[in-house]
Amino acid sequence: MLSIPHGGRKKPIELDGHLCITNKDLFDDSDPFVIEIFDLGDKVQRVIKTNIARAFIDLNRSQDDLPPKNPDGLIKSSTCYAKPIYLDRKEPDPSLRTLLIELYYLPYHNSIQKNLDELKLQLCLDCHSMASFAPSISPDGKNNKRPKFCLSNNDGQTASEEMLELLASCISKSYEIDRNEISLNDPFHGGYITKTYGNNPVPWIQIEMNRDLYLSDPWFDQETLTVDLTRLQKLNEQFENSLNLFFKEFDGVDS
Repeated sequence: MLSIPHGGRKKPIELDGHLCITNKDLFDDSDPFVIEIFDLGDKVQRVIKTNIARAFIDLNRSQDDLPPKNPDGLIKSSTCYAKPIYLDRKEPDPSLRTLLIELYYLPYHNSIQKNLDELKLQLCLDCHSMASFAPSISPDGKNNKRPKFCLSNNDGQTASEEMLELLASCISKSYEIDRNEISLNDPFHGGYITKTYGNNPVPWIQIEMNRDLYLSDPWFDQETLTVDLTRLQKLNEQFENSLNLFFKEFDGVDS
């Protein structure tokens, strides 16, 4: 099962009249094009995704992770680059927060749990992209250069180390990148979704792909914020191939 919680860029209609965020800031705060990259349709048992942008409702957070304690929580007060989301004094009040959670957050997590209960799954992946250089709020510190991929299992808590190593090896082969370009649990250890559902009872691994693999020359147009579709298709095919390689060897791996 694939979870893609940050691929959307849609603004909830419930926030009409509240927002000041620009399209560029919304783009930068999202995981752009990860649905095109990671969605394998009926080639896997289930794909859970959303078109709502994480700037407005972050599905990879707990329900009590809110501002002002965490500006980058479930309902954010600013983007990961400290850009404003809401007009002055127009941030969601408690009733609007509750509505957003009921409309967008709970259905996503209910779908995860329903599929975990009903499907016979061997592995779940929470699929993301990461900026090539860390934003200031990130765990690895501002402007640190990142690897091509980061795979995480909450330091062995959500899937076995053997599974993590196998997936890293398969991604290395499929994407034709050096294994040293794939980090494990650094800078990310796994977000709320991975930590909540991992090994409960199905193994979960979080995947972070460096956006340098597609938001760079010659594929990305910075003015129109568009990517060469053949590049996205290629990355999608390589992701599918990574999982095919993984499951060819999976039977011998202790989960």
